[in-house]
Amino acid sequence: MVTEQPGWISVQMKIALIGTTAACVLGFRADLIRAMTEQGHVVYAFALDYDSASREGVRALGGIPMDYHISRAGLNPLNDLASTLKLSRILRSIAPDMVFSYFAKPVIFGTFAAVLAGVKRRVGMLEGLGYVFTELPEGMGFKRKLLKWVQVSLYRMAFPFLEQLILLNKDDQIDLVDKYRLKVNKISVLGGIGLKLSDYPYSRPPVSPVSFIFVGRLLAEKGVHIFIESARIVKEQFPEARFVMLGGIDESNPGGLKAHDLERLKMEGVIEHPGHVSDVVGWVSGASVFVLPSYYREGVPRSTQEAMAIGRAILTTNVPGCRDTVVDGVNGYLVAPWSAEELSDKMIHFIRHPDDIVQMGLASHAMAQEKFDAGVVNQRLMTYLV
Repeated sequence: MVTEQPGWISVQMKIALIGTTAACVLGFRADLIRAMTEQGHVVYAFALDYDSASREGVRALGGIPMDYHISRAGLNPLNDLASTLKLSRILRSIAPDMVFSYFAKPVIFGTFAAVLAGVKRRVGMLEGLGYVFTELPEGMGFKRKLLKWVQVSLYRMAFPFLEQLILLNKDDQIDLVDKYRLKVNKISVLGGIGLKLSDYPYSRPPVSPVSFIFVGRLLAEKGVHIFIESARIVKEQFPEARFVMLGGIDESNPGGLKAHDLERLKMEGVIEHPGHVSDVVGWVSGASVFVLPSYYREGVPRSTQEAMAIGRAILTTNVPGCRDTVVDGVNGYLVAPWSAEELSDKMIHFIRHPDDIVQMGLASHAMAQEKFDAGVVNQRLMTYLV
């Protein structure tokens, strides 16, 4: 059956989306699922941890929730092989016209499963290169070097079976495909996944007092320690400045902020941490400047896209993914990773020049309207898929 839409024609298809968690399906693929089903496509949304609420959420989008299993972390060849075979049997039973996998392990093992199931069209998308490609200030140890070698080797085997590989930024192509000379039939650079912009309305930033907000997991690679160190430096000169962190603690992560340290920082008045909040948009709207000092190999950070849409100046690091959200000196500033000195200097600049907060926030908002409209991004993504 052929469906006609303004500007393009497509044949209705059965499409299997293979990702990781149900939260990622609903948080990052909801607009795509809705757009596909509105075009008449049948969408099977695979996730590892559905519950009754998330299943219903996918159904409300018009999709069909599907369970599968694969270990999200680590590499166990026997377990991964068994999971791949089970997934191939599920795919064979629903006979999709296309498998669209996203994130590292689904791209690798979802692609292998699709080949085994006889699915003719296979597209993969990497939303950043992740942990093993993240540069650390102390360098890369043997374990991470080994994991990186294994991951690149698996990509080398899987990529030739993809009709197309989608990346979010050009740096990922340079540091993965080009550097390791991986065979890929076609590469497309999508940019940010995008937002439903109406959910992130512009608001004029408050500037008295100036406040800085960090949103993300409270991990070293997300830059939480640099944010805290910068807050200490700034408060020595400007004690009225506010520093807010939104995000959860991961005690199992060796580089994560510990609960007792967070409580001490709150008692000292360095950091405000309100705990779990449901209204992140409200908190970002109540802040002057958005800060993400991450050195993790992001795709294009969603939290920064959200802050830009709301109209906030951005302070972030000059590393892949993060740098795609800032034109230095226009909508914010790029700083070197791991440098509290550079970051605090830029924070102090905003305190001394509050007009820049407003003007750069307007520039962020305009850039978000141009680059991060999920409707436009999903139409572009769908041209790759259907």
